[in-house]
Amino acid sequence: MKVYTGTDPRLGLADIGAYARRAEAAGYDGLHVSETVHDPFMLALQALQATERIVVRTSVALAFVRSPLLTAYTAWDLSRLSGGRFQLGLGCQVRQNIEERYAMPWSAPAARMAEYVRVVHAAFETFRTGELTVFDGEHYRFRRMQPYFNPGPDAQTPTPPVYLGGVGRRMCTVAGELADGFITHPTNSSPQYLESDCRPALGAGAASAGRTLADLELVAGVQVITGETEAEVDRERERQRRLFAFLYSTPAYHQELVRCGLGHLREPLARMVRRDSWSELREVVTDDVLDAMLPTARYPELAEAVRRRVAGLADGVTLTLPADPDRDPQMARVVADLQTGAAAPKPGLVSGPA
Repeated sequence: MKVYTGTDPRLGLADIGAYARRAEAAGYDGLHVSETVHDPFMLALQALQATERIVVRTSVALAFVRSPLLTAYTAWDLSRLSGGRFQLGLGCQVRQNIEERYAMPWSAPAARMAEYVRVVHAAFETFRTGELTVFDGEHYRFRRMQPYFNPGPDAQTPTPPVYLGGVGRRMCTVAGELADGFITHPTNSSPQYLESDCRPALGAGAASAGRTLADLELVAGVQVITGETEAEVDRERERQRRLFAFLYSTPAYHQELVRCGLGHLREPLARMVRRDSWSELREVVTDDVLDAMLPTARYPELAEAVRRRVAGLADGVTLTLPADPDRDPQMARVVADLQTGAAAPKPGLVSGPA
C-alpha cells in the first residue's frame, strides 16, 4: 500500500520545501498539494525542487477555473523538471464556489471533466510527438498548435499521470475510463463508500474503456485520530470533533453520514455551524460517532487500524504528517508498516450503473 501525506491549506511558498523534505525523510511515497489559498502548481514546484524521491501530486487543482492547455503546459514542465515525479490531480469544486468565488461559468461537471481530461491528454500527445492531436467536444475544442507554441517533439519528458478527485459516482466513472487514478475526499472514504459507490463506478468506467481497476490507483483520503500518548490522542480527538462538524454540515457530504447510519446528524450539524454555536458539539459529535467514522489509535497500533479500514478496498491512503516534527519517527514506522504489511485481497469487481 502506498502512503501519501497532504499539506496544511495555509502552508505557503516559504515553508513547503521544508515540509516536503520532512515527508520524504519519513518515508512517504508522495505529497498531495491542495488548492485553497495558494496556487498548487507553484507549491508543487517548490516541493519538487526541495526533494529527490517522492511524488508530488496536486490534490486537487481545480480544472474548471483553468484552460486545459495551460494546465497541460504546467504539468509537462513540472514533469520535465522533476524527472517524472509530478502527477496532475484535478477536481471540479462545487457550483457556488466556481461561479461566485472564481467568477467562472459552470456546467455539468462529470461530462465537462471528461472532455477536460481528453484535452489534457491530447496536449500531452501533441507535446510528445510534435504533431497536433485534435479534440472536438461540446465544452472544449483543441484544434490549433503552431510549432512556435509546441514544446515538442519531446519523447524524453515522462507524460504526467492524471488523477481525479471527487465524490459522486459519475466522476468516479469518468476517472475509471480516463484517469490513471482516483483520490477520494476525506469525508467520503469510508469502507461503505469505497465498496458500494466508488469501486463499482470506477470499475464501470474502466470496463467501458477496456480496462480494469488494476489499471488505476485508488487513493483513500483517510482521516485518523492519533498521537504518542493518550493526552495527545485526546487533544487530536477534540480537534477532529470540531472539524467533523464543519465538514459534514456541508450538503455535498451528507450522503456519507447516511451510508454510515448517521443521517440523523445532518440537521443538528447544519444548525450548529449555521449559528456558530458550539455548545452542543460533544453531544452531537459524540465519541461513538468519531469512532465510527475515523480510525483512532496510538502510533504503534495505527497501521493496523488503517489497514482494517481500507485493505482490499484501496491501493493507497493519505496520512497527515504530525504537527510536531518530533513525532515524525513514530509516523515513519506507521508508513513503513503500511507499505510493507500484507493486505487482504481485493473484493471482486462489482459492476453496476454509475
